[in-house]
Amino acid sequence: MDTDRRQQNTRLTGAELVLFALLLLPGLFARLYRFGTAPPGLNQDEAFAAYEAWALLHFGTDSSLHPWPVYLTAWGSGMNALESYLMLPFLALFGVRTWVIRLPQLLLGLASLPAAFFFGRRTGGARGGLCSLALLALCPWHVMLSRWALESNMAPGLLLLGLCLFCRGLEDGRFLPLSALCYGLSLYAYSAVWPVMPLLLGLMLLYARPRADRWLLLAGLLLAALALPLVGFLAVNYGLLDEFSIGPFSVPKLAAARTGEISLHAVPQNLRTMATILLRQSDGLRWNSPGRFGLFYPAALPFGLAGLGALLYRLFASLKKRRFDPAVLLLIWLLCGIVQGALVSVNVNRMNLLLMPAALTAALGAETLLRLLGKYRRVGAGVLLLALLVCFAGFARFYFTDYTDSLNGEFTLGAQEALDAALPHDGTVYVTGALHYPKLLLAAGMSPRDFNAAVEYAVYPAQYLQPLRFGRFVYVRDDSPPFDPAGVYVLWNGAATGRLIEAGFRAEHYGCFVVLYKG
Repeated sequence: MDTDRRQQNTRLTGAELVLFALLLLPGLFARLYRFGTAPPGLNQDEAFAAYEAWALLHFGTDSSLHPWPVYLTAWGSGMNALESYLMLPFLALFGVRTWVIRLPQLLLGLASLPAAFFFGRRTGGARGGLCSLALLALCPWHVMLSRWALESNMAPGLLLLGLCLFCRGLEDGRFLPLSALCYGLSLYAYSAVWPVMPLLLGLMLLYARPRADRWLLLAGLLLAALALPLVGFLAVNYGLLDEFSIGPFSVPKLAAARTGEISLHAVPQNLRTMATILLRQSDGLRWNSPGRFGLFYPAALPFGLAGLGALLYRLFASLKKRRFDPAVLLLIWLLCGIVQGALVSVNVNRMNLLLMPAALTAALGAETLLRLLGKYRRVGAGVLLLALLVCFAGFARFYFTDYTDSLNGEFTLGAQEALDAALPHDGTVYVTGALHYPKLLLAAGMSPRDFNAAVEYAVYPAQYLQPLRFGRFVYVRDDSPPFDPAGVYVLWNGAATGRLIEAGFRAEHYGCFVVLYKG
């Protein structure tokens, strides 16, 4: 393969800079407007990631008393640790607030926008960069991903940054360690990346053949150093090693590992599900899919197919001419995203390794089709941008009104306010099962040591541990809460509260919850 890679001029022209800024503005609006309140409340995974970060900040352990774990023991079957670690400085500065919890994901989502532009510029010139920026900045999937703190959703942004730095590193080796850092950190963002990372990086190196110098060696050592603790984590949880520490960091054993989630027998079904999600642009889960607007808007499918065709053509042309083409790296990422999605039971967030290259492929398809228009390409670009902005305007209006309102239950709107109202009162706090226990831990500020000393689980060990009681908290059913004249109740709206109200309990409503206590 010809390794002559002339350095692309990275300085933007005046026109490119203006268009870049104009396209970036609606993307910034979509991610910053009402940040912290849309989606409303907190998802249970956001809450647990935040509690783990809070516990590490104040006590130096996670919820199961492991000091600075390389993988969190949350829920019993674990959570990816990177987002909790990235929350630490923000929690230290601003305290536990919804917007603070979501800030690392927002920052990475914002960083992905210029990264998409610069990678698109490498594969399709200025027009390719602007197409990539426009599609990613305005597409529903990435807007939604940037606005809440599901820890696995950090992986696509890190992989995109890693790819951009890898391309730059082929021209200037000093960028290769930075690329390795992004790829290594992605391992701590989403464990489903682990099986395909060797394939992804192996194919990229085999195709690009970077210079074997000290920068490549340093990148390899850095990546190995980041991956090694997770190899140890797998060895511990497959029973090959006991728990151990690496300096201040611990390598924990989970209460129950989710080793059965990856199955070769399920590959045909997973591929069918993945194809269905891509065609319908929805997995049926409201927090992942914005209804009729789809992940990339329904009209994006023809551009995706055009982009895929362009990638295959460029692969064959590159191999025939023995000349490096960065678009082939996108095709490799796309292939590895398909492999990863085939190994797990997929929904939108479990196949997020595929969705970022899918978006960039659709952008490449748009650039390719515009190029084929010849002298009419500016007219075509204007029509395409106008259509995209119309779709985006409809999506933004829907997202910040009806869609956000539809998520009140999934994100337990009013949970923090209800607990703030209940906790000052003495007595046992009887809590609805709809309020997951990390939210109680956050609200009460309970230390991990006190929690572990007091918790009683329904079943232990289990992949998803459910406490029956801990501290002042006792979980109850909404249709038959026990009667305790000295108790405080935090129940789901519509719970059977008649007996309590007849006994003189005062009822206050907060979002999805009702708080009952003796006045």
